[in-house]
Amino acid sequence: SGRRLTVRLALPGRLPFGLRFVFRGAFALLVAATLALALAVLGDEKQRRHAAYADSLRQSQAQLVARLRHPAGQLLLMNPGAAQRPATPVVPLALPFGAIDFDDRAKAQQAVELAGCAVQYPDGTSLCAGIGSRSDAGAFVYLVAGLAAGPLVPHRSGNLDLSAAHRALVELRDGPRRLGWVAPFERLPGDAAADTADAAAPAPGPQRGRLTGFADDSALTPASRPQRDFRAWLWQEPRCLDGSDSAGCVRRTWVSMRLPAAALRETDAGAPSALKPWPPADPSVLRLRLRLLPPGRDAALFDSDAAGATLPFALDELRRVLMPGETLTVRREGRPAPLLQLRGDDEAGPGQPDSAAPWLERLVRRLPAASLDETRPLELRETFAAALGRFELVLAGDLRATNRQLAAGATRVWGFVAALLAVVLVTWLALEMVVMRRITLLTRRAAALSSGVREGGELQLDVADLHGRDELGVLAQGLRDLLARVNDDVRRARIRARQEQDQWQAVGHEIMSPLQSLLALHGRPDDPSRRYIDRMQQAVRVLYGQASPSEAFAAHALEPAALDLSAFLAQVAANAGYIGIDDVRYEGPAEPLMVRADEYALEDAVGHLLRNAQRHRRHGTPIMLRLDSGDAAIARAEVHNQGPGIDEAMLERIFEYGVSGAAHAGGDGHRGQGLFVARTYLAKMGGTLAARNTGDGVSFELTLPRVT
Repeated sequence: SGRRLTVRLALPGRLPFGLRFVFRGAFALLVAATLALALAVLGDEKQRRHAAYADSLRQSQAQLVARLRHPAGQLLLMNPGAAQRPATPVVPLALPFGAIDFDDRAKAQQAVELAGCAVQYPDGTSLCAGIGSRSDAGAFVYLVAGLAAGPLVPHRSGNLDLSAAHRALVELRDGPRRLGWVAPFERLPGDAAADTADAAAPAPGPQRGRLTGFADDSALTPASRPQRDFRAWLWQEPRCLDGSDSAGCVRRTWVSMRLPAAALRETDAGAPSALKPWPPADPSVLRLRLRLLPPGRDAALFDSDAAGATLPFALDELRRVLMPGETLTVRREGRPAPLLQLRGDDEAGPGQPDSAAPWLERLVRRLPAASLDETRPLELRETFAAALGRFELVLAGDLRATNRQLAAGATRVWGFVAALLAVVLVTWLALEMVVMRRITLLTRRAAALSSGVREGGELQLDVADLHGRDELGVLAQGLRDLLARVNDDVRRARIRARQEQDQWQAVGHEIMSPLQSLLALHGRPDDPSRRYIDRMQQAVRVLYGQASPSEAFAAHALEPAALDLSAFLAQVAANAGYIGIDDVRYEGPAEPLMVRADEYALEDAVGHLLRNAQRHRRHGTPIMLRLDSGDAAIARAEVHNQGPGIDEAMLERIFEYGVSGAAHAGGDGHRGQGLFVARTYLAKMGGTLAARNTGDGVSFELTLPRVT
């Protein structure tokens, strides 16, 4: 053991060819692996995107069918060309129901919202113009408008000047034919606003009334009568739009009209049999204009031909469901001509920065994807029934858009892959030119040093020619200093090990003789002391001849056998007073509970847990020893004491050898051996031991395998 090994190798200035080959091959493999990883990730992302796109297409199909079954979707089926027309001038739409109950504001609003037929204006005004689907309901055009309006000036009965009141001007055209009405606002009899204000002045608060329709192609005379089939109503909501309580504030105002359009059905023949059908086969030939005018000749409060109007949401919502490149075709069942055909917006617009590199787009197309065949169009078909009949829906997908999206994303991150490859190459050159030679020298000398370790001699590494200011020089000097300290520590450890082994042998020898005498004095089987003398002898035999206590406990072999755990724990609780642990109470089943355990080791483990509970329990409180049968395979026992809890960070560390909760907290200096022994013994018997904090203290739970 006193030999001294000095290693000094004379190596050539250049690296050997084999080492250079391995070194360069490793970097070449790293470059290849980086490229392969990038391609694998790109291929996997393509596979996932294709699968996700197929799922998304099926979800879009279900969503489209559900929307087409809704009245808003039926509105689109009844007006297939409405989405391609401008919002103004307003064209009445064919409605998915027979008529609108225009006399009831709530029902009229509900019909408009359900069908989604309202044209939206920038100022928040909405206007729905529609034709009912039932021919027996009469030739009428329905209007429902919502706008913001302040106090209204009503028309005074007998006044032939309609410009003195708020009024509506309505115009309906069918090519050269024109129908027009002027409808002044009139309060309803019994209206609270009419009862509290002058009939010709604006009334405070919300108002309601009707719009009486007169033909606008002739002057109003005392003999003029309103048109009977023209019906219109006006309501104002009680709440002010600005949140104030002012009587003259602006309120949300609703107008509901029914326009008689029977005159538009007449033909040049004039015979009743020659009337045009109603509703018309193509409502797009009709044009409608609605204006709401204040008293006098001021600008209109609302004009349906105002700029900035947008189509009803129902006419454009299907296009929003479609992804770029997808095509939706709807036709009536049994008819080849499509009723509706929409295509999703193009993915890349002019000036859009997310463009893919051409070579990356070609690479993505060539990557294999087993989920879908890119050479064939992806089409989903479904036949569904709606109120208007049965329809066939064909949704065609476009995988090229998915590939373009993937290529655009890969283009953004390709620079990182190129940077990674550049870093690999630069690092290889730097290591090749500067570092590799000195590393090889140090490695070979360290390998020679390991043979000295196996021989048991003193370690010595000569690194005088490797000194320097860089990291390798510092490492070489640090290794030499470290080896010197290791040699000193090894010498001290050997001396300490011999001393500890001699000490344990002396202690075991000196304790065994008195124990033999005590065993002769307390050798009767019914003597309570006999059990603890046997345990002391067992502990001495475990520790005798070992270098350290932890090695002794770890190396000790147990002999588990069948044991009645219920009777065992009851006996431990009854005998606890003999070892200075008072008030130990046992709770458990009365019938036997057989487990597989070593009786002496288990009693030693439970004893350590009871002593730990004795040290930490609150004065005057009992220690509870509970047994639970657990399940068919495991029995559970618990040692619980009332007192302070254990720091959460220490719940596992207290089972390590030399770690004591009391010592950690600055306590009485226990060696931290009892809980280590308890867990070690239970593990050898196939059980477990864990600690947890309860509301009033600490519980140690141990488990043992049951014997069936």
